[in-house]
Amino acid sequence: MDKIVTALPPADMPPRAPLAMPEQDFARAPFITQPALARRHPLWRFAVFVPALLATALMLWGLHGLFASSGMTWLEYVLLALIGATFVWVTLAVSTALVGLAGRFDRPETLPAGQPISVALLVPIYNEVPWDVFGNAAAMLKDLARQNGGHDYTLFVLSDTQDADIAHQEWRAFVALRDTAPDGMHLHYRRRSRNTDKKVGNLVEWITGWGAAYEAMVVLDADSLMTGRAIARLSTELAADPQAGLIQSFPQLIGADTVFARMQQFSNVAYGWLLAEGLAHWSRDEGNYWGHNAIIRTQAFASAAGLPHLRGILGGDDLILSHDFVEASLLRRAGWRVRFLPRVSGSFEETPGTLIDYVLRDQRWCRGNLQHLRLLTTRGLHPVSRFHLFQGAAAYLMSPAWFVLLVFWTLLGRDADTNVITYFNEANPLFPNWPPAMTHLDSAIFLLVMYAMLLTPKLTSAAIIGTNRKAVRLFGGRRAFGSAVLFEVALSVAYAPIMMIQQTRAVLRSLLGRNSGWVPQQRNAQAYPLRVLVKFHLVETVTGFLLLAGLMAGLVSWWLLPIMASLVLAVPLSALSAVNLKTLAPALLRLDSPLTLREPSILASARAARAELRIQIAPPNIVAE
Repeated sequence: MDKIVTALPPADMPPRAPLAMPEQDFARAPFITQPALARRHPLWRFAVFVPALLATALMLWGLHGLFASSGMTWLEYVLLALIGATFVWVTLAVSTALVGLAGRFDRPETLPAGQPISVALLVPIYNEVPWDVFGNAAAMLKDLARQNGGHDYTLFVLSDTQDADIAHQEWRAFVALRDTAPDGMHLHYRRRSRNTDKKVGNLVEWITGWGAAYEAMVVLDADSLMTGRAIARLSTELAADPQAGLIQSFPQLIGADTVFARMQQFSNVAYGWLLAEGLAHWSRDEGNYWGHNAIIRTQAFASAAGLPHLRGILGGDDLILSHDFVEASLLRRAGWRVRFLPRVSGSFEETPGTLIDYVLRDQRWCRGNLQHLRLLTTRGLHPVSRFHLFQGAAAYLMSPAWFVLLVFWTLLGRDADTNVITYFNEANPLFPNWPPAMTHLDSAIFLLVMYAMLLTPKLTSAAIIGTNRKAVRLFGGRRAFGSAVLFEVALSVAYAPIMMIQQTRAVLRSLLGRNSGWVPQQRNAQAYPLRVLVKFHLVETVTGFLLLAGLMAGLVSWWLLPIMASLVLAVPLSALSAVNLKTLAPALLRLDSPLTLREPSILASARAARAELRIQIAPPNIVAE
């Protein structure tokens, strides 16, 4: 249990500079004083949404003809609706990737240089490892000191830590860093005795207490790491664009050693850039905010993005948890541009090291994203902002949709006229055919199309890299890159059914009002004991064995075999996720990327600073480990 801090915590803050941050009224649109933004390349949006909707409509039309040939049942109507609801998001991902590919030939926007601005670097933390947080801060300050952009930077560590021992270590780490900070780099620290409203309340308290002294703020997470060049680039972009309220960078994943973390990192580096390019091109001034590694105009944020509490489903007040999407929507509602710059390099963050750690973080995000459904009727929101809110919720609702689709298709397995595979025949109705016979090739083709569409963004990115000699060398050569692509795809297919079940559980818990709580993310990957793995993945394992029993009894289609295998093997797959690929795997299976083969210099600098601070402030038993 945390040791709750009751005494006034130590702090080192500049003179107060209050800035009002009123709560926004979701039922009434604000009066916009900003100049109207010009419409910018609406064809990019048509290129994303129109093909996706047409492809989904054609898919549903073809399947309706397939099902109607033998008479439609209510089960098939439900199945058709579920297919449409899931397939449209797959096609949107494909069209976004294709727009990203076309957008590579589009010249980036250029703006006249603005005047230097004062920027606050904000690091909100809650019970984190102090030497890691302040080690990252030390590396960023050191790198910023090398820049010549003219902007003035001040770093604030805003602690919500409630554990007294960790809080004491934070203060010691702050003092050590303050005494060694580069000339011209300002550093401050304050800790709240109560973490009211979590991260939202932490940032609001800083804005209302000191925000007026800074034109902009770069919001960072505890595991964020940004090069001085990246921070300076964001600062310069905001200074040059008086209509910009927020500019989001594209964080890349670092510090990945385990199977699961390397899988996420490789996907982020090898495929994520293409989807990011597509998103940037069609979202334009109606971009989104991911809660960190972004620069925000302080006055704009204070005047437009103050969040009220929501009325809870079961009564009481609900804090808006996934606040970043909402804040971006409110900024755009007030007339500010919300931009996404995926080509700003040097923006990094860490990723959970194991499947369980990832799921625990995902459960927290799920409840917050589902809150977005209640905000879709907010007055004055731009249609694209509403789409971002809906997409955030749909990302989790798709898992139960896929699960129900799986169940319904399984039930249709008893009907030889609609199933992909026939197990029974009229001459011998009591025993299944072995091997089973295909009855409707069109259904099998549908499944192949679905899988192909799911893999299209990845394969497109891989093809671009694989055919570029310089790019493929960054991944260790064609053989290493090809092996990594195949390994990552195999792992993604294996873990997807487990995530489907876990996200379905998270959605149900959220709808029932059950709070999973909020604990700091596990930054250092550690293998979980077998009893924890079995308990955590019990639902997936039982579901997998039920599918296996149905398959052996001839009641379940063989196309479900990969899903069944993943669920049956949920426990060993979860244990595999914690295996250290960096030290144990052969070269072709290490899922190497440019970030692992040529480690960014700021990451090495941060690691050295962490180690030095750990020696200075950690308890002797931890230093000795």
